[in-house]
Amino acid sequence: MEPPAIGSEHPADSTQTPADRAPAYQYVLAVLLAIIGGLLGIVGAFFQEAQTTLTYVLLPFIGAPLIEEALKPSGIYLALLWWPRALRSQLFTAILCALSGLAFGIIESLVYVTLYVDNPSDEFIVFRFSVPLGLHAACSYLFGLGLNQRVIDWAAGREKLPRASRNFYIAAAVIHGTYNLTAVILAITGVIDFGD
Repeated sequence: MEPPAIGSEHPADSTQTPADRAPAYQYVLAVLLAIIGGLLGIVGAFFQEAQTTLTYVLLPFIGAPLIEEALKPSGIYLALLWWPRALRSQLFTAILCALSGLAFGIIESLVYVTLYVDNPSDEFIVFRFSVPLGLHAACSYLFGLGLNQRVIDWAAGREKLPRASRNFYIAAAVIHGTYNLTAVILAITGVIDFGD
């Protein structure tokens, strides 16, 4: 059984009765959890990447995208568990996931420009705070299109992983991995050179 199409999971989302809607504070808490989850996701990603047995050559193309795409929406998983009525709109869930990805990307970029690269050029800083942030937000949004209560049910062992959820996750990880591969190739060939 496939999840309903975007916007059709509750055909009358805009006309739900007040009893069907979540209290306003749950929407606010869901947004806060999205941001906090993105921040927590980066801690988990660093820990998982340090523990992986993949070689350093494969890590940016396989390990990082799989780990990061699964961890960035950590706060959304909690919101789905604690306040499922607040996340009944697939579009709202995807937007929250994009917010998580953006928070993740900001922290990752801060790490790059302050710890990984000594004296980064202005061009590198602009790049780090534009393209990768867009990538993380877009991939998280894409994954969010398949993230719903059924994923929580799958994690609890109550049902199979929904095909749409799996497909959106794989698509996000493939796009992320392709971006990483392309960035490395462009840097190695000198097409992109920030002089760092």
